Amino acid sequence: MDPVHPLETLCCNVDHDSLDVTSWVSVCPGGLWKVQQKRTCKKSQAVSHSGDGRSCSSSLCPRLGSLCRVRVRLKANIDETETSESDEGNEKLSVTEVPEVVGTSFPRSRDSALQLPLGDWITLRLGEGQCDITEACLEGMRAGEKCEILLSPVGNGQDVSIPQPAERHLPLCASIELQAFTSGMESWEMPPGEKWEWVKSHKERGGVRFRSGDVWGAADSYSRALKLLIALYGPVTAQEMNVQEQEAVAQRDTSEGDETQHLPLVHEFKRIKAELHSNLSLCQLKLSQPERARASASKATELEPGGAKAWYRLGQACQMVNEVEEAKRAFRKLLELQPESPAALKALKDIANKEKETNAQLGVRLSKMFS
Repeated sequence: MDPVHPLETLCCNVDHDSLDVTSWVSVCPGGLWKVQQKRTCKKSQAVSHSGDGRSCSSSLCPRLGSLCRVRVRLKANIDETETSESDEGNEKLSVTEVPEVVGTSFPRSRDSALQLPLGDWITLRLGEGQCDITEACLEGMRAGEKCEILLSPVGNGQDVSIPQPAERHLPLCASIELQAFTSGMESWEMPPGEKWEWVKSHKERGGVRFRSGDVWGAADSYSRALKLLIALYGPVTAQEMNVQEQEAVAQRDTSEGDETQHLPLVHEFKRIKAELHSNLSLCQLKLSQPERARASASKATELEPGGAKAWYRLGQACQMVNEVEEAKRAFRKLLELQPESPAALKALKDIANKEKETNAQLGVRLSKMFS
């Protein structure tokens, strides 16, 4: 007999034909979680459908910047409150009728994988990375739909729990309900100026998260910013090469001018991108990912050769992967930028001491071989 999929036990009233299970690994402040998602394919009266069985188009699902009215509940609490007709069904909200004008802000916590108040309707702005698990589910849902998820800690996520009675019972079972959402955009549809605002927002959010000890969250924010920057290089260079022409266009077409007038110059673009790679490298060092940290720091030094922090992090990463000569070159470059830098001097001294110790041990072994 074939084993029953663990998610099949979460919702007994769903037809087997509608079972749609996907899985991925998500991040939270305490580490990584394996997520298995099952969509219940519940249709909302507020959304029109073609009836041909095709999957929903992006226009019918939340996108970047969408305000989503959402509720997250643990399975233990769902059983206590489940009724034949959901309480949101009678409200008949349209796709764009979300009560709050702005998203609800909640601090991320090390003792929660879901990062959201459980059991209450809240407004979540898609793309901010408040809860990677919930956002990933919402991206493929329609208004009025519900999905159920199974969460299992991965690696150093074993110490993370949910502040509910079910926290001692792993894996965790929860449901995510999408009541309504406002329109958003795919990242490629977004005007360059708006995209640049998102980059700055992610960078600032990454700094806040890092200072609070949320290294995973900080790395996620810096990665989101870097992904958006990829598509900004063209508009930024075009602005640099055609400043006068763009100013003339902006005077004739205000809306187009709004898209470009807040873009950075090329040198600022490269500086911000270098800072993001450098900051991401620091996160990766703290998360014991030296190979990734080395790659990120290397990109930062290429973009901004005068970035002292990036050279130091490159040296640290090279040390961790036993690339001693590369580490020494990085620390010496740091000394060129910051003569008498205590960090660089100490790092080079530690490398020299380790090399002397290694040579001494090698000499002892050789002397024993020929004695």
